[in-house]
Amino acid sequence: MDRMMLLFEIIGTVAFSISGAFVAIRKGMDLLGVLVMGLVTAVGGGVIRDVVTGSVPPKAFTDPGYAGLAIAVAAIAFVIEWKIKKDKSATSQTFEKILFLSDSVGLATFTVFGIRCVQEQLGNDNYALLIFVGVITGVGGGVLRDLFANTVPSIFRKHVYATASIVGACSFLLAEKFVGQNTAAVLSLIITVLIRVLAGHFQWNLPCIEWEKNKE
Repeated sequence: MDRMMLLFEIIGTVAFSISGAFVAIRKGMDLLGVLVMGLVTAVGGGVIRDVVTGSVPPKAFTDPGYAGLAIAVAAIAFVIEWKIKKDKSATSQTFEKILFLSDSVGLATFTVFGIRCVQEQLGNDNYALLIFVGVITGVGGGVLRDLFANTVPSIFRKHVYATASIVGACSFLLAEKFVGQNTAAVLSLIITVLIRVLAGHFQWNLPCIEWEKNKE
């Protein structure tokens, strides 16, 4: 795996660890809960990816460096948030912006990284598999995070979460034919994050049916 993808893996790990830690903090979890959520969010998508592609045991268990990085970042996020709350200077708006941005960056980087892992392992011919595994790698950690936090996963409810990952995966596969993998990876990251930012700003969502529960 080249240096660009190594950088993407590190950025994705840090971003998703922050995302997981912040969700845990918002849910009122203690330090252990914050560390676990940061870890699960950061490595969850990669574990699912490795199981799908038959790379077992998953990399998260054979190369624990990224797990250690995720735990360290979650711990730092906990300490920073604790000090900010103690000083009563934090705002919910700032909190949400950090969570949204870190989640978007993690989604974008891990989508591309997932595709590159499959390309390295299985080749570049099966585009359906490449897109599927890329999206699974991108959204998997966030899905596990939301399930652990007892909320409906973002992939199913708002801001074209999985759609942004799919577009990012397709744009990478298309662009790499013309500009090379590294440039295509950067373009894919920009496109995915841009879609998420625009969706968040303009409240873009896929159509859904509003269902009101009957009162008993």
